[in-house]
Amino acid sequence: MPADEEEIYQEHILDHYEDPYHRGHCAHATHAHEDDNPLCGDEVRIELDVRPGGKIREAFFEGDGCCISQAAASMLVEHVEGKDVDFVRSFSAEEMLKLFGARLTPNRQKCCLLSWKVLQSAIFSPVYGDAAKNGGAASGNRASDGGSK
Repeated sequence: MPADEEEIYQEHILDHYEDPYHRGHCAHATHAHEDDNPLCGDEVRIELDVRPGGKIREAFFEGDGCCISQAAASMLVEHVEGKDVDFVRSFSAEEMLKLFGARLTPNRQKCCLLSWKVLQSAIFSPVYGDAAKNGGAASGNRASDGGSK
């Protein structure tokens, strides 16, 4: 990759890290999931408002971790908002790495792919109970608890 192109990607990553898209909680979350990377401590939660026809009306993320994991989450929720759940199902890890843009070592690829992994689970993780009525922020599934909430 030419140096100029790499610099553009780095600026784009910093923009998403410093001013993330839809960081916070989805007011009308119907689906949510969270997970972490125990090797580095990155954490990501994704909350979605999925309409009955399968369209993702809103996508939000919350998390903590390195610039790569948090910028990737911001890029991903921006990319999938307004898309159909079938699009998300077919969106591959390779496509996520292309969306991110910058070349990454295998260990850093795990940081980038955390939000992709969480999103793939979120579309199969509806929120239930009172939390769903109150925005879904306290509901959803976490990988480490076996997805039982």
